Amino acid sequence: MRHVLFRALWMATVVSNIGTWMHDVGAGWLMTSLAPSPLMVALVQSATALPVLLLALPAGALADIIDRRRYLIGTQLWMATAAALLGASTLASMTTAWSLLAFTFALGCGAAMTMPAWSAIAPELVPRSQLRAAITLNGLGINLSRAIGPALAGLIIASSGTGTVFVLNAVSFIGVLAVLMHWRRPPRKSALPAEHFFTAMRAGLRYARHSSALRAALVHSGAFFICASASWALLPLFVRQFLQAGPAVYGSLLACIGAGAVASAFFLPRWLSYLSSDWLVALATLVYAASMLALAYLRDVYLLAAVMGLSGAAWISVVSSLQVAAQAALPEWVRARGLSIFMVIFMGGMAGGGLIWGHLAEKSGIPFAFKVAAGAAVVGASVSWPFRLRGHENTDFTPSMHWPAPLVDKEPEPDQGPVLVTLEYRVDTSKTAEFLRLMRVLKRIRKRDGAFYWGLFQDTADSSRFVEHFMLESWLEHLRQHERVTVADREVQERLKQCLEDHRDPIVSHYVEAPLLRRV
Repeated sequence: MRHVLFRALWMATVVSNIGTWMHDVGAGWLMTSLAPSPLMVALVQSATALPVLLLALPAGALADIIDRRRYLIGTQLWMATAAALLGASTLASMTTAWSLLAFTFALGCGAAMTMPAWSAIAPELVPRSQLRAAITLNGLGINLSRAIGPALAGLIIASSGTGTVFVLNAVSFIGVLAVLMHWRRPPRKSALPAEHFFTAMRAGLRYARHSSALRAALVHSGAFFICASASWALLPLFVRQFLQAGPAVYGSLLACIGAGAVASAFFLPRWLSYLSSDWLVALATLVYAASMLALAYLRDVYLLAAVMGLSGAAWISVVSSLQVAAQAALPEWVRARGLSIFMVIFMGGMAGGGLIWGHLAEKSGIPFAFKVAAGAAVVGASVSWPFRLRGHENTDFTPSMHWPAPLVDKEPEPDQGPVLVTLEYRVDTSKTAEFLRLMRVLKRIRKRDGAFYWGLFQDTADSSRFVEHFMLESWLEHLRQHERVTVADREVQERLKQCLEDHRDPIVSHYVEAPLLRRV
């Protein structure tokens, strides 16, 4: 909070999130009077969540190839305009069920386009050493707004109607816009043109496939969120059918979840001084599983309130740890794309898991669904355990820029390709095993940064001579690869060099596809 820009954005975001929660309550309540059917009321939530699944990946690509500050200003203006039009329409009694869904979908699209860029700017606002604290504070802000927004919306709807709620949601974007407009973000440093949209999307998916650190965060996320969605999806019906209670009890249990999350946020740094990220995620998953198991048996509201507080603490422990792991696995050039994949798994796991547990509860009962979800969470924690989160926090993804420019007698066209790069190594035969181990690491680095093919060959006439080769789509893509090599990658290459005779650099050659001769 000592960082002025982070503090200003955090405060403005809390206000904006309060407006968003107010909209959710207002839209759901208004739909009950415009079209009081379970399907139409459920479609309000779908109109909010569906855009994330559809647009998160494209949004991540856009956030990486254009200026994030201007991009965020555009998305905030879009959402403010949509909220203002909905508010004006409702105050004029012109809103219909379908126009309400359309405006809500438009707001959901804006939120989906915002999320990857918003998450990606966190390392630009605070030092790397404070990234976990920043992400935890962002989670704390979401829980604070979740506690304030619905209660405030209920009071305003009772006194002034839903139109006022929608207008206030539009006003809530002003603070964020003001901070973004005053932010003087450093310009992008690259002599190369920005990536094309679809090329950028493919690069993001390729990076996720070949980055073991990001893949670990994604595996843990999928295993946790699919199971954890059971309590969020089934809690309203559980309160109505098994506690024989109304919205007041339901809201109180949700408040306990938020309170548990808020309280635990202050203890996370101390826990992490004793536990690694892997152990924290595993233990928090077990606590969350125990809370779902308790829902299958407990019927006392006060005991359930304590259980919900523990589940909130476990929830924010897992979510903040996985977000930090995903952030730590991503360099600047692909950060928004990687985080967008994380968000797709998050939202997809919550949405898909909700359908699974809802169907199971309908067939076999809510308590049985809670038991199965708790067991699945334990199994998921066991299955994802080999994918370690620890060990990547201090990886230095700063561009090293240590590769020399390729030697050319005539500069190839940017789109000319494919490009073949070969490296000849003379290996100290006593260090062949270590050389091959490091080459497996280097293979992931090459493919992660753009290579679509990689191979390593050993000379049959000279066992100390190895030739590595990899291919890229174009000359421009290879030049981008030069900019993507990090300090951590350079350390791998330096260790590799220690395995070579006289520690000599490998001989590097570049080739572009030759034009075929036309038949006369």
